[in-house]
Amino acid sequence: MQNMFDSEARRFIGITPILLFVVLVIVAGALTQDFSTMPILVALFISAGYALLLNNKKQTLSMSEKIDIFCRGGGEKTIILLVIIFLLAGAFYALTIDIGARDATVNWALQYVPTSFLLPGLFVIACFISFAMGTSMGTITAITPVGIGLAESLGVSVPLAVGIVIGGAMFGDNLSFISDTTIAATRTQGVKLKDKFKANFIIVAPAALITVVILFFVEIDTSTALTQSSYNLWLVLPYLLIIACALLGFNVIAVLGMGIISAAIIGLITGSFDIPTMLHSIQKGLGWMQDLAMVALVIGGIVALMQAYGGMNWLMYQLTRHIRSVKGAELSIAGLVSFLDLSTANNTIAIVSAGPIAKDLAEQYQLDPRRTASLLDIFSCGFQGLVPYGGQLLAAAAISGLSPWQISAYCWYPMLILLFGLAAIALNIPRFSALQHDEFN
Repeated sequence: MQNMFDSEARRFIGITPILLFVVLVIVAGALTQDFSTMPILVALFISAGYALLLNNKKQTLSMSEKIDIFCRGGGEKTIILLVIIFLLAGAFYALTIDIGARDATVNWALQYVPTSFLLPGLFVIACFISFAMGTSMGTITAITPVGIGLAESLGVSVPLAVGIVIGGAMFGDNLSFISDTTIAATRTQGVKLKDKFKANFIIVAPAALITVVILFFVEIDTSTALTQSSYNLWLVLPYLLIIACALLGFNVIAVLGMGIISAAIIGLITGSFDIPTMLHSIQKGLGWMQDLAMVALVIGGIVALMQAYGGMNWLMYQLTRHIRSVKGAELSIAGLVSFLDLSTANNTIAIVSAGPIAKDLAEQYQLDPRRTASLLDIFSCGFQGLVPYGGQLLAAAAISGLSPWQISAYCWYPMLILLFGLAAIALNIPRFSALQHDEFN
């Protein structure tokens, strides 16, 4: 890599492809009042086309050379591994939905919540479901109707109940071993799932506890009783299995593989599907993640071109020229991933985009990669749970019939994890012993 402090090695124009991507998404959303107007993948392909038109100041590259750079970037080991993991996660998610594991897990959790603890219980249930499933969107889809029903029967604000669900959903999105944000953060920083989980949990656990305590003080009608729904506890097993395997230190591919196998076997035993239907279920899940897989590939290619043009050196120089400490470097990482999440309204894309820069900063300032992975995930998920134009709030708004702005004000947990993330940087919490890198790096 060229020395980023050499003015000839850094160029602002080299960073403009990612800026074009951000502008396309924001302008299209602002003009139409709908941030889904500009599809993320389309915006990335436009940005990639623009990137291919640029060139290196010192050495003119032919179109064939630029395409080779793009392909090498998209085919980099970390990117390809991300693609495989995303696809496996989609297959697992589809299988568990089709065998009824998601609904069974919700009903199982609701059986054990006393009426007086319903609001804190709603948050804890959403946390557990999202942690087990690894998807905030799936949790919001499953739990938001439950939250609305509880709010109406308990005489509390419906936006409050929906905000509680979103907070719990972002808890799992941030911490789950099979969440795409966790996968992106650990793969880009080269750390193990359980190490990132430990770093992350120490920071966000106080935010979760404070959220629970606050919810205890919300007045509810305790005369209401929950309607009990039946469930098959065996259907919860795939979620419990992947949590246990990840905590034992298994690699993420092995974790997802065992989850897929267990869900398939249980589905066949319970008669949820036959073998052809099971295979179609897996294919359906793979299809759900194809866009995200392509996003990772295209971003990898764009980043490689930006590196060749001196754009990454320019960005690193701008991020680091005023840094005088480790805390400054960590704040730069937090600020970068926050900016990208606010711009794209997608925390996974924000992490994948910021990850290589965060890793370079970590190496330059000798930051613990477990902390950088944790910070990437915390700040992207914190803002993702607050932006009214993000998929999470838009989905919740569509289900509840509310405005995303009404819900955002009650998303207390995402607000708190941002505060605790800043506190962790200021206080250098947590501190770690020697690092063991993931065997796939």
